[in-house]
Amino acid sequence: MPTHLLVGAGLARCSADGTPAAVLHRGERMSGVLLVKINRFADGVRLLTQQRDLDGVLGWVPALGEASVTEADADAYIARARARDPDLWVVEIEDRAGRNPFDPKDAED
Repeated sequence: MPTHLLVGAGLARCSADGTPAAVLHRGERMSGVLLVKINRFADGVRLLTQQRDLDGVLGWVPALGEASVTEADADAYIARARARDPDLWVVEIEDRAGRNPFDPKDAED
């Protein structure tokens, strides 16, 4: 699926749920990789990025490990990632539950 359609669908899901979400950086429309910043407020920030498994299936993995990080650490990682990949999309979600609207497993909740 083209990245801009994936982003649009995730933002629509957030809007329907009343979850604040914003595109922080628009990348390449068709094939840019998506980085999701999930702000859980007092519980910290999680960064999730797309990655293919050994079978070529696209999934989500933590960009900075399983533990939450500070917003400053997340923003520093995003700046480095954008410097390496100008085609990168960055979307920020504000969700205390930490749901990723782009992951079908989280959408079932």
